[in-house]
Amino acid sequence: MGALAAATCTVVTSEMLPVGLLTPIGRELRVSDGTAGLSLTLTGLVAAVAAPVLTLLIGRRDRRAVLAVLMAALTAANLLAAYATGIGVLLAARALVGVGMGGVWAIASGLAVRLVPERRVAAATSLVFSGVAAASVLGVPAGTLVGELGGWRAAFTAMAGVCAVVALALLVLLPPLPAAGAVRLRGVLGLLRRPPVATGLLLVALLVTGHFAAYTYVRPVLEAVAGATPGQLGTALLAFGVAGLAGNFAAGAGAARSPRTALVGICAVLTAAVLLVPPVGRAAGFPGAAALVAVWGLAYGGVSVSTQTWLMTAAPDAREAASALFVAVFNGAIALGALAGGRAADGWGTGGVVPLAGALAAGALLTAALGRAPRRGGGAGGGFVGPGWGRGGPGRARGGRDGLVGPDGARWAVVGVPGCREASWSAGGVLVRRWR
Repeated sequence: MGALAAATCTVVTSEMLPVGLLTPIGRELRVSDGTAGLSLTLTGLVAAVAAPVLTLLIGRRDRRAVLAVLMAALTAANLLAAYATGIGVLLAARALVGVGMGGVWAIASGLAVRLVPERRVAAATSLVFSGVAAASVLGVPAGTLVGELGGWRAAFTAMAGVCAVVALALLVLLPPLPAAGAVRLRGVLGLLRRPPVATGLLLVALLVTGHFAAYTYVRPVLEAVAGATPGQLGTALLAFGVAGLAGNFAAGAGAARSPRTALVGICAVLTAAVLLVPPVGRAAGFPGAAALVAVWGLAYGGVSVSTQTWLMTAAPDAREAASALFVAVFNGAIALGALAGGRAADGWGTGGVVPLAGALAAGALLTAALGRAPRRGGGAGGGFVGPGWGRGGPGRARGGRDGLVGPDGARWAVVGVPGCREASWSAGGVLVRRWR
């Protein structure tokens, strides 16, 4: 699990590295902050496409080998960024980062259930997603520090070295992970017809778009409203990351019990924190703004694990397909947030990104509170209602002593069947698993 956490940490750090380096990148390449922010927008867009496409293309290939190859691609992408001679070359490198990131995140996020006993799935999922928070704690601030000491190119070079080490660790530490079954396009798109899945994806889109509309430009915002210096910016980002790491584990435990409750709390705190940064920064200076950035980090640290738990709960029978959709929407939202924030920053000034982010986060709050939530009582590995077939023909599983029968190649979780948690089958026959 540690190797998977390192992989998620590395890919998110690679994606987010420009956040703390936007000003020097824009200065050296002679582009505006909004144009430099396209290095995040493009990465998110490519990752959004790469996640479902790669999940379909890799078929039954060993997931361990696929993860190592994608990490090698990230190594090459960061090296290319380090030697970029203009914004065009930098954007090409960032597109390759998107390919590697989309694939790694989509595959890694659904592997916890295969590597640990069922009772430890929630904790293992939190550990995998702790890499996202750790990227904020260690990755982005470390990249900002390296950029201050050796220039932004040195930060990308160092990131390439980390990616290479993680690729080797994945090959050495993970067991062979042959696919349980190939993911098919029809199965991926079919998930969108499930109301809890659609609600979860809308929630991800609103919350992540709002967050990145402001967070991508947190450096110029803090400089403008609180007069933050480069050293203070590193401190604020570190506080954001440390709080985010704590939020990840706290939210993981809460989401395992009730994804809706966890996400309502996250959305409410994040909305308030983002909207209060400018007025508190002007009134109390950098200390007040930094405290709110830490609260913001605490809330956002729980977003990945909570939304992933929501979707795994809504589609326990199609975890890898659900993960592909999750990563696609998540990274599309990163791209949209960075783009919308850039347009707001260029058109209304850096202060314009805050009300935009607050409005989107408030929309996420309403979605979490009022939208169709998955059934409680399970999570990745628990029991849930899914489309199924009983002895009487096609229908929704509600009970029966003999479990379920379904179409070849499908796999559905079950509730309401005494002693039966999951039914599975393959071509040529039906196998019903029964246990308590």
